[in-house]
This record gives sequence, structure tokens and C-alpha cells, in this order.
Amino acid sequence: MKQQQRQPYSDTIWDETETWSRDRIETFQLDALRRQLQRVRDTSSHYRKVFAEAGFEPGDLKSFSDLRRLPFTRKSDYVAGLAAEPPFGSLAAVKPGEAVRVHFSSGTTARPAPVLWTQTDIDRWADLYARYLYAQGLRRGDIFQCMFNYAWFVGGLGATLAAQHLGALVIPASSGDTQRQIESIFQYGSRCVIGTPSFMAHMAEAAEQMGRDLASSTVQMVCVGGEPGASIPGTRERIERQWGAKMFDCYGALECQPIGWDTAAQLGPTLAEDFIYVEILHPDTHEPVPDGERGVLVLTHLDKQACPLVRWWTGDVVVRDSRPAPDGRTHARLSGGVLGRADDMLIIRGVNLFPSAVEDIVRAFPGLTNEYQLVLDDSVKDAHTGFLTGVKLRVEREAGTAPDLGERLAQRLREKLQVRFHVEVVEAGTLPRTIHKATRVIHA
Repeated sequence: MKQQQRQPYSDTIWDETETWSRDRIETFQLDALRRQLQRVRDTSSHYRKVFAEAGFEPGDLKSFSDLRRLPFTRKSDYVAGLAAEPPFGSLAAVKPGEAVRVHFSSGTTARPAPVLWTQTDIDRWADLYARYLYAQGLRRGDIFQCMFNYAWFVGGLGATLAAQHLGALVIPASSGDTQRQIESIFQYGSRCVIGTPSFMAHMAEAAEQMGRDLASSTVQMVCVGGEPGASIPGTRERIERQWGAKMFDCYGALECQPIGWDTAAQLGPTLAEDFIYVEILHPDTHEPVPDGERGVLVLTHLDKQACPLVRWWTGDVVVRDSRPAPDGRTHARLSGGVLGRADDMLIIRGVNLFPSAVEDIVRAFPGLTNEYQLVLDDSVKDAHTGFLTGVKLRVEREAGTAPDLGERLAQRLREKLQVRFHVEVVEAGTLPRTIHKATRVIHA
């Protein structure tokens, strides 16, 4: 039997839950948390132990503040759980035979970590992704070119399922063969493309070398995720100019898909508050911070089945805005997207510096290509303490730029960020390109 196509709530909103009042959202979340905590305690050996050690019973949850009696779940806990109960770990809340898929982390800092999904998880995932793509402007019959990697990486299949669920025609292009990607856009009339910001920047550069003007193509939506970029003004403005299209931030993580995506208004990723309960906490005191102040994002799943997380410490620094949006959506937003990672923050002579702040300036500075690197080597460290005294920045010049390009950029960075930069200008094509996630900070 043919599955019935999902019908949107309205011409602009996919699901009625996007318009719930704040009181209704919080009532729903508290009820869902009670059910989820009971299920997690009953099915996950990791959380059964955590709850017992904290002296916490699911019935103890009377208000959101009671959740803070439980400790954070960190990446190290997930890795330890994999070692304790291989191969899928002690955090899993289903048996392998009850799951239908497993995705893996990139393995850049540890062995690739598996995350299980049930069919219900996948259906929920696809519908949430479709909600956000619809909010950004994708419609039934549009051509959607997916440039996320499909091998191991979580994004490709999720985006494909979502676009199909919405009714779009999907080109599962993956993240290679740049020339064919560009030719396909012009040949088939892709309206929406999705991939990492690094790959979108690479595509724009490659198209220019091919004599193709992406700004004259049919693409109207450039959706990006997997790394910071879309919410960084300099990067957004540059890629929107190169593509002649609106760029949208699609924020998620392997362990929690999705977290929040931009809507057409581009006011910052709108959180999926019927899927996750969100805390924004001070990085040191772990106390809640009010809207408008920076804090670390901590997430608890409300209905995830296979690998649910309780108080997952993302490490991402964000600012929340809980005011209703002008388009009628009521779920809170992350103003400016992910501003940095608590563990990526650099401290230079007492100044806190996030790499995303450097990217904003570099991408908006005239005469540079899309590529850059922050290099932390002995030349920018105090010989006695090892503390950073500055930052080395490598950038690529475009043809015909003035010889004082590096000096002017260093001055702009110093004025804006109050940090001393040693700018090394190299010729275009010198720095490595990537079709997946770029490495911008080099520890040498």
C-alpha cells in the first residue's frame, strides 16, 4: 500500500507544534521528560547506574529544576560506555535487533562511535528535517541536490529522507566530483543544495574557474551543516553573494539530530523544542543563564528510542532567544547560531577568542579567497609558560591585491578582537581544500 503523503499544517508552517504557546511547550516537555526518564532508567544500563548514584527516581521530577540533580552526559561517558558494553555501548536503550540503522562519528579525536536508530527514530528524524526544510522554503516538486557525504556520515541520508518526505525530487550527489555537481545544478535545475559550508565555498571557487556563474543558476537555497559557517555573518554574506541564494544554518550533531535549523527569516536556528529539552548553562558554574547571555547548550531527548541522552553536554556556546518569531513560530532560537565551542576557545593575554570570530572578519575582508588557517605554534607562545601571546593566521590572496593586504588584515583583526595576529599571506590554491569538514585550527 502506498504511504500517504504528509500534509503541511499551513502554507508556511509544517507542523502545528511550531505555533504552540510557551506554556503549552513547557507542559508538553515536562510530561515527556517524566515518561522518557522512566524509560531510560528501565532500558539503559548506563542511566540506571547514573540515576542510582544520584539518588534520583524518575518520579522525583516535579519541575525542570529537578533535572539538575542528574549529572551531565559527556562524550567521554559515551566512549566509556562503548568500552563497557561493546559494540554499541551501555547508553543504548534498545537491543541491536530492535534497531534498523547505525551511524558513526568521524573518529577525529577517538575511535568512530556508533549511534543506533530505531525505525521510529528515523521517521521522527525525517519529519523534523522536513519541518525545517519547509520553513526555509523547500516545496513539493522542487529539485534538492544533497551534497552531504553518504558514507558513514549521518547528514546525507537524513537530508535525503526529509526532502523525499516533503515531496521534493532528490539528487543524492554526495560530496565528491565537484565539476559534475556544478553541471548537474545547471542541467537539472536544482533549487536547493545542502552540504558543509566548506564544500559550498569550494564549489563557488570551482565554478568560477569553470566559467560558471552560480549566482545565475536556479539555486535559491543553500543549506549547510556539519561545521560553523551559516550563522557567521562574514561567511554567510560571502557565500550568499557567490551563489546568489539565501544560506541557511542546519544545526545538528550525530548524537542529537536535529537540534535547530534556520527558517526563511534567518533569525538563528529554531530549536526543536518538542524533541529536545534545552538548558543554557554557564560554562564554569553550570548555573542557568538568562536569554541573551552566552552559555553552553545542554540537551535531553524527549522521545528518542535507541540512544537517548540525558543532559548531553554539547560544548557549544550559544545565546537563546525565547520570544515568538514574526512568522508565528514560537520555539526558541539560537541567536547567531553556534558562537564557538567551550573547549575551542583560545585565551590570548586574557582575551577570550573563538575561531568563529576570526572567520567572520576574514570572510568579509576584500581580496581574500575562502580559505584560511589559524596556526598555534611556538612562535605565538610564551617560551616560559607556553601561554598564547598571539595567533598566526594564514590566508590566500586573490589576484591583483595590494602588497599591504596582510598588514591591513592584521590591523582590522586587532581593532575588532583585541588580539595580536601574525598574518601570513600565500597565493591562491596554497591551502588545502576539503569536501567535508574543514580543519581551521592547526596545533603545530
